[in-house]
Amino acid sequence: MIGFALWCVCGMAMIGLGIYAFFARKPMGFWANAEVFPIADVRGYNRTVGKLFCLYGSVFILLGLPLLKGQNSPGILLSILGVMLESIALMVVYTTVIERKYRKK
Repeated sequence: MIGFALWCVCGMAMIGLGIYAFFARKPMGFWANAEVFPIADVRGYNRTVGKLFCLYGSVFILLGLPLLKGQNSPGILLSILGVMLESIALMVVYTTVIERKYRKK
């Protein structure tokens, strides 16, 4: 139960980051320690990145549900692999869709 609570805190942090992105005036960075590329529509970009982070946090919390079954549940493998695949999908969507759409030409 404590593990799931901590898992939810991490997911809620991602959702909070997404909500922060909705109201940010400067472009929200996606990659750690990297400058944001030149953006044509900052408000639209921040809204899209905010939605992406909120969706990531929600799915992250759902993937933690096997933690409620007990300490030695084999379902935790689903959580670990699911988060790995979700993170890869997040990066792919950002680079192929969002970056291509909002990069200043």
